[in-house]
Amino acid sequence: MHGVKQVRYSREALAAKKERERAKLKEYQSLTAEVLARKAQNYDSESFGLTTKLLQINPEFYTVWNYRRTILLDGLFPQRTAAEINDLLSDDLSLTTALLKQHPKVYAIWTHRQWCLQQVPDGPTETDPHGWRQAYWNKELFVVERMLDADPRNCRGYSLIHGRVLTSDTIHIVHAWNYRRYVLAEMPVKRSEASELAYTKRKIEANFSNFSAWHQRSKVLASLWAAGKLDRKKSLEEEFDLVKNAMYTEPNDQSVWIYHRWLIGPGDDKDIVEREVTSIQELLEEQPDSKWCMESLVFYNGLLLRRYRDLFPAERRQELGRECLELLRKLQDLDPDRKQRYIDLSRDSLYASH
Repeated sequence: MHGVKQVRYSREALAAKKERERAKLKEYQSLTAEVLARKAQNYDSESFGLTTKLLQINPEFYTVWNYRRTILLDGLFPQRTAAEINDLLSDDLSLTTALLKQHPKVYAIWTHRQWCLQQVPDGPTETDPHGWRQAYWNKELFVVERMLDADPRNCRGYSLIHGRVLTSDTIHIVHAWNYRRYVLAEMPVKRSEASELAYTKRKIEANFSNFSAWHQRSKVLASLWAAGKLDRKKSLEEEFDLVKNAMYTEPNDQSVWIYHRWLIGPGDDKDIVEREVTSIQELLEEQPDSKWCMESLVFYNGLLLRRYRDLFPAERRQELGRECLELLRKLQDLDPDRKQRYIDLSRDSLYASH
């Protein structure tokens, strides 16, 4: 393995090492056989302890996780008070925390962690039935937001579990933003959408390349607009100001341009589309080799020709078509990997002179 120093063993040391490995394997096989033999009918504390021991050796043993959950539901929970059940779940969450520090990519651990959070009973009192649940979910939200602080975009998936960063190159199972959405949805006391907008804005302003933050912002805005909780016209203008600042700061970052296209949508407002085209043309003058400026101008001018062709005089239609064709020719040189795509776009009759 890369970065691991090779260790040379003597013949005796190698034989001793192999013997230890055989003993461990035998112990594991014996423990596995015992746990699986109990699986059909034993749901007691002893069986629960054996699953703990086995999962600490092999946390990918999904069947044993299922058995553990059955023991809790059918064997241990019915005999205990709500406070005792809460303590059991707290212990299991601590178990998953410890295992995730060593095995952050194992789906089964994350699945059990989520299951534990969903089983938290009412309490601690009748007047505060959501107290335990809210405390757990608040902690989970803190954890996931620390993940995002460790890696703002979380494209490669750094994870942090209760204060320790797990720096694996690719942790595919937990995309922090997706998990954060799950946590927010499960919280008994929901976080306000206004506070979520403020959170995404902080993350975006810290890093304009944070695609996930832009995406989350679009989901929140769409929800607020649909519910009539936010003035769409006013907030849309504020979003154009935000994205314009990002475009001028990071003109070659696709996250910004994708969000801009989401704001434009189907181009229902001709004045806004034309205004944004003018703004992008000004940026292109400052950044003459900006691929995204050129692509966006082709896209938005094409949108104008499709939606509002009959509103333009023939001369203006021809001018827009020529501008698009010229930009597509430049893009063939600027972005040779996608040359054929630009050639194909150039053949669109939309840009032909009429």
